[in-house]
Amino acid sequence: MLSLYEGFFSGGARIVHSDVLLGLVEGGRQRHRVLSLHSEVHRETTAQHMRDDPCYRSLTGAGIDITSLGRTAPLTDGTLAASAFTGPELADTARALAGADVILSLKEQPLALLNQAGLPRRPIVVCLHRSDPENQGPALDALRTAIADGKVVACVCCADSTRDAYAAAGIPADLLHVIPNGVDLLRFRPDPVARLAFRRSLGIPATAPVVVFAARYAPMKNVPLFLRAARTWLAREPAGHVVMCGAGMTEANGALRAEVTDRVHLLGVRRDMEAVYAGSDVVALTSSSGEAAPLCLIEGMMCDAVPVTTDVGDSASIVAGHGIVTPADPAAIATAWSAAVTHRAHYTATLPRARERFSRTRMIASCAALLDTVTTETRDELRPGLSG
Repeated sequence: MLSLYEGFFSGGARIVHSDVLLGLVEGGRQRHRVLSLHSEVHRETTAQHMRDDPCYRSLTGAGIDITSLGRTAPLTDGTLAASAFTGPELADTARALAGADVILSLKEQPLALLNQAGLPRRPIVVCLHRSDPENQGPALDALRTAIADGKVVACVCCADSTRDAYAAAGIPADLLHVIPNGVDLLRFRPDPVARLAFRRSLGIPATAPVVVFAARYAPMKNVPLFLRAARTWLAREPAGHVVMCGAGMTEANGALRAEVTDRVHLLGVRRDMEAVYAGSDVVALTSSSGEAAPLCLIEGMMCDAVPVTTDVGDSASIVAGHGIVTPADPAAIATAWSAAVTHRAHYTATLPRARERFSRTRMIASCAALLDTVTTETRDELRPGLSG
């Protein structure tokens, strides 16, 4: 199987997709390769090279071959820069497709490449990770084109809100399969030792209330709303600390530089998110659009950080019984953070029975079953001359 990535850069969709590939390879029943359209992307105020990306390193470390068309360009949400492809790029793509039985497209953006004339026809499974297809630039039209051409045989939706949004946008319902996001429960778990070590590393007292915001610096994350809530909360909680991590969450980002104090910590991209969540009391999300099944809420919850989120995508159903849903109001969000800290023991007591629902094992098994079906039922009909 061949997976197409728009590029390797920070984001939950790439983490989930890469984890699925690792799980499928671990199972030994499928062979996977990856083709990345870009070798470097510029977004969230940073240049992100694929060889520095933790997903790239995990995949190559597991023996998965990754090649790239070598593009280097700025990306914005939903837009594949420079849609015209060169002859050499199409030749490289044709060679990669020729050796695959099924194509996995990480989100719909790579379909701009797969829709080019003259490429080998292979069944395509598109992995969808957002709840706002209308805000994905030309990508939605690329998905419609690939479906009309008969190449897309299934769409994996990470959330009910994803399925509903794409169905409302005209994508045939029989193509939309919901496989909710899952995480590694051995990695993301309560860890008192990691909790204390993380706090010591930042000079945060063991008993101080801590709110973590794990997100890339992007408009959909509504960082200004988070900052307004953080100022309100810190004024109310003199012992409180706020941790911000993700691409663009550094002092190099001029929009955030003034926010840094001894109680606001900008950590950028972290490789040890399990320790960050274990060291926190609350995991916050203030997104205004686009989210489907936010990975930060699941990972944070599994580490005993109480999720407090705006009502976007499947967030409300994910945290139901385990956290708090708020309106997009800074005062209400700040109040909810304080309530989550005060009643943290109540919320975390509900989690042990819920852990299986958020399991990486469950997610990978569901993906494997779908891909087995696709391979069996549709592989030959898109490979002329091989079916008879």
